[in-house]
Amino acid sequence: MVDSLKKPAFDEIRPGVKAPAKDTILTPRFYTTDFEEMAQMDISPNEDELQAILEEFRTDYNRHHFVRDDEFEQSWDHIDGETRRLFVEFLERSCTAEFSGFLLYKELSRRLKDKSPVLAECFALMSRDEARHAGFLNKAMSDFKLSLDLGFLTKNKKYTFFKPKFIFYATYLSEKIGYWRYITIYRHLEANPEHRIYPIFRFFENWCQDENRHGDFFDAIMKSQPQMLNDWRAKLWSRFFLLSVFATMYLNDIQRSGFYACIGLDARDYDIHVIRKTNETAGRVFPLVLDVEHPEFFSRLDTCTENNVKLAEIASSNTPKFLQFFQKLPLYLSTAWQLLRLYLMKPIEVTSMEGVVR
Repeated sequence: MVDSLKKPAFDEIRPGVKAPAKDTILTPRFYTTDFEEMAQMDISPNEDELQAILEEFRTDYNRHHFVRDDEFEQSWDHIDGETRRLFVEFLERSCTAEFSGFLLYKELSRRLKDKSPVLAECFALMSRDEARHAGFLNKAMSDFKLSLDLGFLTKNKKYTFFKPKFIFYATYLSEKIGYWRYITIYRHLEANPEHRIYPIFRFFENWCQDENRHGDFFDAIMKSQPQMLNDWRAKLWSRFFLLSVFATMYLNDIQRSGFYACIGLDARDYDIHVIRKTNETAGRVFPLVLDVEHPEFFSRLDTCTENNVKLAEIASSNTPKFLQFFQKLPLYLSTAWQLLRLYLMKPIEVTSMEGVVR
């Protein structure tokens, strides 16, 4: 008899293939864009930097890195119960996010091949990296007797349309926050190896360098399109995407604090560190950054996480759905108000940060 307390049940679309997590505002998204508009971009103002980045991509520093070694070849049944559920969820979310990048970059490389060869090759080589990451994560899931059907995801997951400049804002921040997430976990576990409960974490140092190079590519693209960075609209959108990325990560991670606890991290402290570092990094390209040192910044995000907990409790209760709506409404309004207050909080102009040691 299977002990359900030790082996959590997962929904499967067929034996061994996990059903994708339901789409919510916090789950990883798949994106599409205006390919013709991107093909018409003039990258000549910063083509030298883009060519240099392309050479780095061609070098392919990690071509021999993502190879499973003997440490993987064992039973992982001792990771059980809630820890197993959280770990599988972490692998699934990470794999879905990496696969999302692969699909977008692969399609961009195909659509731009005859119109913007430098960008097309950059996107093709980034899609190679993302495919490796997604494949490595999906193979890790198989150690827990599950996997994702990536073909099924491709056909059945909803795609969100973003104009090219919004794709650049979002993917730049996604890659840079990915760098800080991976390197922070890697350094923590390097200093505290007793918490490295699974060998995938040993690969995070090289892994995050892929994320960093991808972020540098989007940095260079945006600098080749100064209209994306130098007007009042750019300031408003910079604030919007910074807050969106930070709030999404914070709400997700606090909700899954048990995962971080099992590798010896406090989820809130971890997120505060990653947000501060990503905010600093964004100041190298965005015209402004958020004032994450303001005493209200994280306290307002904490209120949002508390609302999330209450919303989950209401959703899992036996209260009729129409009554749940009225119970949830004040919490939705509270979260919207907190996020609006954060958006309206006075940002930090990048020029005011010049000369600051970071």
